[in-house]
Amino acid sequence: MRLLILTIAYPPEIRSVSHLMHEFVEELKRRGHEISVITAFPPKNQANKIYKVISCEDGVDVIRVKTVFLTKINYLVRGLSLLRLPFIFCHSAKKNISKKIDIVIAYSPPLTLGLACVWLQKHFSAKSILNVQDIFPQNAIDLGILNNSIMIRFFERIERWIYKKIDMITVHSNGNKRFLIKNKQLLPEKIEVVHNWIDCDFFDKAAKSWEFRRKYNVDSRFVILFAGILGPAQGLDVIMDIAKKIEKRSMAHFLFVGDGTEKNKLMNRAKALKLSNISFYSFINKKEYALLLKSVDVGLVCLSGQNKTPVVPGKLMGYMASKLPVLAVLNRESDGHEIIKKAGCGFSFMAEDIEGVINAIFILEKEDILREEMGRKAALFVKENFSQKGAVDQYEEIFKTINRRKNGTI
Repeated sequence: MRLLILTIAYPPEIRSVSHLMHEFVEELKRRGHEISVITAFPPKNQANKIYKVISCEDGVDVIRVKTVFLTKINYLVRGLSLLRLPFIFCHSAKKNISKKIDIVIAYSPPLTLGLACVWLQKHFSAKSILNVQDIFPQNAIDLGILNNSIMIRFFERIERWIYKKIDMITVHSNGNKRFLIKNKQLLPEKIEVVHNWIDCDFFDKAAKSWEFRRKYNVDSRFVILFAGILGPAQGLDVIMDIAKKIEKRSMAHFLFVGDGTEKNKLMNRAKALKLSNISFYSFINKKEYALLLKSVDVGLVCLSGQNKTPVVPGKLMGYMASKLPVLAVLNRESDGHEIIKKAGCGFSFMAEDIEGVINAIFILEKEDILREEMGRKAALFVKENFSQKGAVDQYEEIFKTINRRKNGTI
């Protein structure tokens, strides 16, 4: 089957979006599918080589387009860039792809790639799948990023149109499916739950190393890692408050590895509070990321309490696959609470429960055996529930389902 995949990010970024799609593509390729990927050029500070517009990367045809990198710009420019994206992706596809396409798959965010997916579905006479990770514009409304009533209605109309035209929507948790059915009036049969997957072997094989502890100057500290996007959705101000409260009572050190629109604000606040137990660094590549996870003590996931959707942070799976105990500070609606509870792999709290988080840090710092047991349970849970193979099996069944619908056999 010939597949066209649209995603804003593809390696080398450590962000979950890029490597989630890369692992997905690798497994589909192994199963004999022909794949083209249209994606953006990575920011220069994250690229470890020079990328061409058109290249063959590990047997996959990759077409790269020039876009504004969406994590470091103000919201007005970001909104305009989002609206421009589908036109850029469509133009590139029509210009560079002459082969027959059977299925177009788009990864959201950004939602507007769904427009490109629908347009290219028609252009290639193909079927379409939209993988929804964040429910936009609802998440932006909840966070106060999108508060203009005209713009809200505009993006909601785009959202409804995409959902109507797309053949199948995949979401990463049961809560997200329920949310779309209840709030977007979608038919249950149009939505499939495919849990985010992880290449467990890749993270499991990474060797323990003190290299990053030396690099980040945290040799003797109890290191709590947050790796990924530093944006408003993460609600990381609460970690600043926690760091201040425990600074003189604990050896814990919060290590942030990533970038985003809130990074400078967080760094300035840490400086104003004179925090010695927080440090900030930029994105690293996938291989280094796996080594970094083996070098720290706890993996931190964080979502603002203003979020009202059941989103599960993608970085959670990487932590679990690396046998890291998890400390989660999440909105009430997040399905992450249920995953962590079922796995027995750590502690999860509502965003406002600062004292609960602090007590959990003290417990994790003190109890070496508990951390080891939580890490073991985490790795076992992802292998049993979030394997790459299982997720791609589901997608291949979805391919068959939408093709049967196309042929009128169901």
